[in-house]
Amino acid sequence: MQPTNFSNFLLNISKTPLRVLDACIPNSSYIALDLSENNIELQAIDVSSSSKLETYITNYISKHHGKIAFGGYNEVRTIYKRSHYFNVETAKERNIHIGMDLWCDANSPIFAPLDATVHSFKNNTNFGDYGPTIILKHYIKNVEFYTLYGHLSLVSIENLKVNQVFKQGEPLGFLGDSVVNGDYPPHLHFQIIKDLEGFSGDYPGVCNKADLDFYLNNCPDPNLLLKLDF
Repeated sequence: MQPTNFSNFLLNISKTPLRVLDACIPNSSYIALDLSENNIELQAIDVSSSSKLETYITNYISKHHGKIAFGGYNEVRTIYKRSHYFNVETAKERNIHIGMDLWCDANSPIFAPLDATVHSFKNNTNFGDYGPTIILKHYIKNVEFYTLYGHLSLVSIENLKVNQVFKQGEPLGFLGDSVVNGDYPPHLHFQIIKDLEGFSGDYPGVCNKADLDFYLNNCPDPNLLLKLDF
């Protein structure tokens, strides 16, 4: 299946928005947030501090009368400069975000957007990494693909089992706080993955410019499912 066809397939899975957060929260309460290097406001914020970034995001949501901030797909960010994980362990700087972030309170429940089984899970403990992470496997109309849920709480993976079944809308876990989630303000990293390339409990959520075309093809925009600004 070609990337364009895969994106069309994802878009047409559901005519209505799918949800990874509380389904009672309407699209109007989701506020688009720009955390890219082009956001001039961020130049006055110490984004290396999770508490200062959290204050900025919380105030932004309140200012726009929302409940959840979202965005980040294919976004070039400076926040990753604080972590050796993105800059030393790879030959080229990784600073382009290839999932969608949903910023809301720690311990917010996370839900399976589609019927799924657990492919794998892991606590990714590098500074700036996902922390507790779950990867679900989906099989719809003879098409297999995966969704990744990063920055969860530890309790989310404590009793989890590979191949465990989750039905659409069933609680999957909870958001973690900065102590366990890689030192970020509480948020969900949600990512669609066509080919896991052998990864287990982990998959790159940030890439470098040289590899961007591959990752955009392998990890289409999560908004094809969530439809937050449609």
